[in-house]
Amino acid sequence: MQFGIFDQNDRNGRPLADQYEERLQMAELYDHLGFDRYHMSEHHTTPLSTTPSPSVFIAALSQRTSRLRFCPLVYLLPMHHPLRLAEEICMLDQLSRGRFEFGVGRGASPHELAAFGVDPAQSPQIYAEAFTIIRAYLTAGDTLDHAGPFWTLRDVPVELAPFQKPHPPIWYACASPDSAVWPAQNGINIVCGGPVPRLRALTDRYRAEWHASHPKGGPEPRVGANRFIVVAPTDAEALAIARAAWPRFHESFWKLWWKHGTLPVNSRMPAEFDALIEAGQAFCGSPARVAEGLARQIREAGLNYLIGNFVFGTMAAADAQASVRLFARAVMPVLRAEHAVSA
Repeated sequence: MQFGIFDQNDRNGRPLADQYEERLQMAELYDHLGFDRYHMSEHHTTPLSTTPSPSVFIAALSQRTSRLRFCPLVYLLPMHHPLRLAEEICMLDQLSRGRFEFGVGRGASPHELAAFGVDPAQSPQIYAEAFTIIRAYLTAGDTLDHAGPFWTLRDVPVELAPFQKPHPPIWYACASPDSAVWPAQNGINIVCGGPVPRLRALTDRYRAEWHASHPKGGPEPRVGANRFIVVAPTDAEALAIARAAWPRFHESFWKLWWKHGTLPVNSRMPAEFDALIEAGQAFCGSPARVAEGLARQIREAGLNYLIGNFVFGTMAAADAQASVRLFARAVMPVLRAEHAVSA
């Protein structure tokens, strides 16, 4: 069982330079407490993310930590020239001495794509071609050639290479069992969301496809889910922290969608944090309560990886640090033992 962090780095109302420093200090804490990976999203023109360039922020993180791995979830490939992004991936893998991983996607918000002049209707095709180029660059020899509808590369010198061979691990966000087929066949790690029955259908499909595509076996990729988590000495204390912090996150999540009068396809972020708890997408309370709930969900959903969103909205840095420390000390060992028995 492995444990990751997911941080939207949504705007919390404090000066931006102070917020960045708080998050860097949190990353040092994750590193010290034994978390496996730090994940972050890529969002633009929205207070849902104050770090629209994952590469820039991860470069800073790599210099403040020693063992924590880093993984954008996800790079929005239609927003990047694939040659430039491939070079950045190599740089980050070298800067961190092999602690870099990356997720790929086409973007859930048409409004963010449109702000950069990208036609949302073309984003699936742009994404597919960009990923082809990036993967080719990471395993190329001295030069790279490519001819496609969006990019043409002729005899382009390949001067950088990743630290990890053949390339850093790749991640993909899945929303349905059918979407798990391609990453399973290619040995790509996945993160999924939604209620437990949907998670189980997705993880079962992923494993069936992975075993069919890898008859010789080998290390199974990570199959994970992201959950909001707040831990405090008592249930009442944890709920008070989460309820107070949540409205700002909720407002940031919806702001761009409200501006355009639209709704996201696969997400219905509720106005009340308690609704997330009821849906099994948040765990909040004492260490015993959180450990019990997460252990049950990990078992029922068939997960081998858990990502916690520990900081959101207006949550104070001291409250987030205390929550993470309690989780690492009193929850992670329980979940590791539970998974060892059930595996």
